[in-house]
Amino acid sequence: MADISTIYLLDVATGDSVEGELRDAIEQAQLIDWQTKWQPALITVLQELARKGVPPAQWPQSWHWNWAQKTARVQGLLAFRGFSVVAQGETQGLAQVDLTKSARAPGEAGKPLVYLDYLEVAPWNRPELGLQPRLRGVGTALITATVALSEDEGFKGRIGLHSLPQADDFYRHRCGMTDLGLDPGYQNLRYFEMTVAQARAFLDEE
Repeated sequence: MADISTIYLLDVATGDSVEGELRDAIEQAQLIDWQTKWQPALITVLQELARKGVPPAQWPQSWHWNWAQKTARVQGLLAFRGFSVVAQGETQGLAQVDLTKSARAPGEAGKPLVYLDYLEVAPWNRPELGLQPRLRGVGTALITATVALSEDEGFKGRIGLHSLPQADDFYRHRCGMTDLGLDPGYQNLRYFEMTVAQARAFLDEE
């Protein structure tokens, strides 16, 4: 069974606080939501972007992600963990992490960290899709969970990730991570790390 902690998200339309669950697993119910709710919502967005003549390069860069495959690949492997955010009876965000990677940032290079393989929030919570997001705080809750796992594992809050370009600003400004530049060994995506000091600052703010 997943461990569940209570978190609070912001209902953008009303400004009210919404109670949600942070679960330390991605279970069948989340994959069903991804298949039956996220996918149709995303297809609607993609059709609208195509209709408006928006070039595919500007479409949401995670549109081809398949969470069922991602979770199946690491099923039962202890070095991989999943998180999900559930609120209002639906899965609002998913993340998958890898505990086998090491830090690259100056002063911390070679030390263990939690590597964030994938993070995605439900299409209806993504302002970059041109919609008014329903709930805010989902991505931040998943980052907080990743940092907390890093602390639990004795990695002192260090995390690392490769960012899709549309998310660069989120990791740089919202999360206060260090931008270590484009990584030619990983699809030329930007690599970000959160140092021990940055992790402390991030958790203090949250």
